[in-house]
Amino acid sequence: MIRTGRFFAAAAVALFVGGGLFLSNRGGSLELGGRQAFILTTVAWIAMPAFAALPLAFSELNISYTDAFFEAMSGLTTTGSTVLTDLDNAPPGILLWRALLQWLGGIGIIVMAIAILPLLRIGGMQLFRMETSDASAEKAMPRLAEIVKTIGYIYLALSLICTLSLWAAGMTFFEAIVHTMTTISTAGFSTSDGSIGYFNSPLIESIIVVFMIMGALPFLMYLHLIQGKPGSFLTDSQVRVFLTIILIGIFIMVLWQMTEEDLGFWLALRYATFNVTSIITGTGFTTTDYNAWGGFAVTAFFFFMFIGGCAGSTSCGIKIFRFQVLAETVRCQLMQLIRPSGIFRPHYNRRPLGDDTINAVMSYIFLFLLTFAALTIGLSLTGLDFITSISSAGTALANVGPGLGDVVGPAGSFEPLPDTAKWLMALGMLLGRLELFTVLVLFSRRFWQR
Repeated sequence: MIRTGRFFAAAAVALFVGGGLFLSNRGGSLELGGRQAFILTTVAWIAMPAFAALPLAFSELNISYTDAFFEAMSGLTTTGSTVLTDLDNAPPGILLWRALLQWLGGIGIIVMAIAILPLLRIGGMQLFRMETSDASAEKAMPRLAEIVKTIGYIYLALSLICTLSLWAAGMTFFEAIVHTMTTISTAGFSTSDGSIGYFNSPLIESIIVVFMIMGALPFLMYLHLIQGKPGSFLTDSQVRVFLTIILIGIFIMVLWQMTEEDLGFWLALRYATFNVTSIITGTGFTTTDYNAWGGFAVTAFFFFMFIGGCAGSTSCGIKIFRFQVLAETVRCQLMQLIRPSGIFRPHYNRRPLGDDTINAVMSYIFLFLLTFAALTIGLSLTGLDFITSISSAGTALANVGPGLGDVVGPAGSFEPLPDTAKWLMALGMLLGRLELFTVLVLFSRRFWQR
């Protein structure tokens, strides 16, 4: 009853504030322009973890509000970085709450990627703007709402299948529910400090690998499957490139472990498949401490964390399509140098790319790197060593989970970090999840001018 009472207390605070805001704005205009959409999106993603942190702060974990906010922001942004230790003995209600935050954050990101970011033209996401035969908002919005509802059913169906699969593979029903929520959302919270390595089960690891990949694929593709268009998966270049990168990463890590770590092929394949897939998709589960694999492996995993999955998925990072646009633009520039009289136009999925899309993608990548450098410097100023600073900045912006090194690596946690570093990382998680521009545009003077 005491534990339940703490959840009720947190709910009462949220209802009081939310109810007050609702009553004070009742009867106002519900029409939103571009400026209001930017503000509402950012404020919502700050308010949600602020209130979601209350059950953690009120719990018997005896953690500060800073730690509770960090954990809630990590959950809702599907980052998976944690300040909690001794998870094996943590209250089940708290473990379920953390998982639920990530599950809701995952579907929230899908809805944002489909309905909001393309309209705001953030970082090239206009490429994925829903096509409609009628340009009027009155007729387009009901269709979009129907698509979002269907994708929600798909998300729920995949969660149910994953839960039953993990339960049949040997997890308890509670463990299966928690890990399903944090797998399909490519988020990474676990019920044990040992993450998935705690179960030491190749079958469980294989199931989770499958659903991590499924969570990192565009959810519109599943909608196409239901509509009888299975060819969408094969014709989408983003999906092909994503799967190719995972296979290449696994191949490299298998060779490295066999030659440098003297592991047998099957064990090397097991470790590489799970951990490479987990980091590239941004899930953050681990089965072993890859920090111990040597300098090359650590460097490779550092770059893996920035890749991310497909647009319109629960995954994070820079996203595959932006690397494709970058590579195609560079290719055309090189061809132009070789053949000055030729006309070379960058294409994506066999469609020509507009200058606005190319500029948006290039601006996003530049801003991502600039923000990453600034966040690294900020974290180092809090007293963190270089490896901890740079990997913490990377894992926050890319929403991955574990960092590198002894402190925040797969075998560590973010609990030892100073409060200032945790707030900086929480900001980094928010920036990374909302595609940078959604938040940073609010700091522009022109944005507030009428």
